[in-house]
Amino acid sequence: MSTYEDVLAGLLARSHLLSGRELAGLVQDAGRRMGLRGTAMYVADLQQIRLVALPQPDVGVQPALDVDTSLAGLAYRTQRTQRSRDGGTAWLPMIDGVERLGVLMVTAPSLDGVVLARAEVLAGVAALLIVSKSSHSDLLVEAERTRAMTVQAELLWAFLPPRTIGTADVTSSAVLEPAYDIGGDTFDHTLDDSGLHLTVIDSMGHDLASGGASAAGLAACRATRRSGGSLTDIVTSIDRILDEWFTDRLMTAVVAHLDTSDGLLTWVNCGHPPPLLLRQGRVHPHMLAREPDLPLGWGFLASTPPTEHTERLQPGDRILLYSDGVIEARSPEGDLYGEDRLADTVIRATAAGDPAPEALRRLVQGLRQHQDHKLRDDATILLTEWHPTGFDEETRGRATPARAEDVRG
Repeated sequence: MSTYEDVLAGLLARSHLLSGRELAGLVQDAGRRMGLRGTAMYVADLQQIRLVALPQPDVGVQPALDVDTSLAGLAYRTQRTQRSRDGGTAWLPMIDGVERLGVLMVTAPSLDGVVLARAEVLAGVAALLIVSKSSHSDLLVEAERTRAMTVQAELLWAFLPPRTIGTADVTSSAVLEPAYDIGGDTFDHTLDDSGLHLTVIDSMGHDLASGGASAAGLAACRATRRSGGSLTDIVTSIDRILDEWFTDRLMTAVVAHLDTSDGLLTWVNCGHPPPLLLRQGRVHPHMLAREPDLPLGWGFLASTPPTEHTERLQPGDRILLYSDGVIEARSPEGDLYGEDRLADTVIRATAAGDPAPEALRRLVQGLRQHQDHKLRDDATILLTEWHPTGFDEETRGRATPARAEDVRG
């Protein structure tokens, strides 16, 4: 048997000239050389409902696995290795940084600690290979989709960053719905020298022009930010671009920055729902509520700059940014989803100890179920958690509330 280091070196060397279709076979070959009986790679679909197997040589189409009911799904949800009862199969999360991509299934005559540790490294390498190939492999992109995507949705997804990013100090995770027919909503989050930048945009309408306006707004945001512009400069730039090139489009937005060294949150709100603060298992709906500036697109901000607001966070705080399509979502009977239900869902996820990506996945599942899986408006949710290095999660003092109104301060 080849040495462990030789196997990994060979895997990386061979990966450079292989296509996405050959990726699962390459990982399987490496696993067998490490002493595994076999492997299979599963990636999460766009809505994180199912885990879909990547094609392998001499293997037929494998059934998708449910994220909420399968052992593979448990590994994905918890980001922890799961083993079958007989001990011969293990499911290992494939993670890029803090972004959950899917799971690697491994089988072996005996999955002892050494073999399992090496398999976990193999899962990490497999995740990096998926990321490296996805930018130019339609196969890997299509594996994440269960149906065709509209043109405006394709436009916006092409502009988006990874859904989850983070460091030892902060995690930020976002979702967009309806995933295959998103129109004017979009988001951005990125790390810089001093912390985390956040943007949520809601462009009027639900068509290709709305998607184009949101894409232009996101581009203006990035161009200004990467040139050293402030939050005020960013929203002023977006306002000017819309006024000049998208004269019939208005846009609401929250643009924010979190200093991860001291927890200082700075934000500008242009006609958007205010951010929600979650602290120690409670939602504080008014703590970040400020008088919003006008929506973007009228061109007024050049002469009347927007207001930058600030608030000092505490370790363990979570910030929720969302578009009005979330709280205005209606059930088939006409019942609004509402801010109370949104708060209650987030509170329960927090009380359960879910990390931000899993809390958000569960939240959007509830939103889809509320509308009988037929969303009539765009819904964007971005959840950010500040957990500075050395912060002990047990100090949060989380409660398990029975009702949202009991914990809304």
